[in-house]
Amino acid sequence: MKLSEVFKTNKPTLSFEVFPPKTTDAFDSVKEATEGIAALKPDFMSVTYGAGGGTSRYTVSVAENIQNKYNVPTLAHLTCVSSTKQQINQMLDALKANNIENILALRGDIPEGYEKNGSWSFDHASQLVQYIRSKGDFCIGGACYPEGHPESPNQKQDILYLKEKCNAGCDFLTTQMFFDNNILYNFLYKVRDAGITVPVCAGIMPVTNGKQISRICSLSGTLLPGRFKQIVDKFSDNPAAMKQAGIAYATEQIIDLLANGVNHIHVYSMNKPDIAQKIKENLSQIL
Repeated sequence: MKLSEVFKTNKPTLSFEVFPPKTTDAFDSVKEATEGIAALKPDFMSVTYGAGGGTSRYTVSVAENIQNKYNVPTLAHLTCVSSTKQQINQMLDALKANNIENILALRGDIPEGYEKNGSWSFDHASQLVQYIRSKGDFCIGGACYPEGHPESPNQKQDILYLKEKCNAGCDFLTTQMFFDNNILYNFLYKVRDAGITVPVCAGIMPVTNGKQISRICSLSGTLLPGRFKQIVDKFSDNPAAMKQAGIAYATEQIIDLLANGVNHIHVYSMNKPDIAQKIKENLSQIL
């Protein structure tokens, strides 16, 4: 099923992101984890592509298994970074062959020290979106950054780039993680004012391990509200307490978003079925 059909009703949705294994010997454990999340029957699941396409050969396998075994619509990530047009074509053919209709088109994180040297065909996600649109009847999503892309000079320019991406053929957007809902509300006002009308999924990261914080900040520059910092400072040395507090904070974010009309929630599950299950249980009478 195309996600454009899922979003068309504007009913609340809950979805989860999972990632494929980095190595063959980890495939079975990752498969088990992703199946545990699929068994919760979310509205859809996304499967990442890996930095520089490093796990791309597993993306289709994981997505196909989720969709065919559990009948959960899947969204396969696809990145520009280190991908030639030939590789993109091969990936699109593989997705079509496995009846996967949804693609999240991304530039991808550029690995440290990496030099392009003509080894990939698209510089920007908007170019990849346009190319995918020309190659088949896919539902295409794109990423957006409520706090602005780290490489953009300012948010106004970032939103102009985002509009280019939507004009190229994006059917919906999924946000980078954020920990202050007011940042998202402000962002949504600005993108709607700019004429961007596609559905937006709010990306929520349950922080269940204090060590995640430094990595999150280094990768995305995400603002950490004082209240959230206090939770991490208080509970990061107690894994069980940090896990419970992190799930509670994410749940509270989601409830506030739903209460304010943000109906599509995408949870970065880190391949943790127990976390996904707990969040779904916490929302059992709300969704």
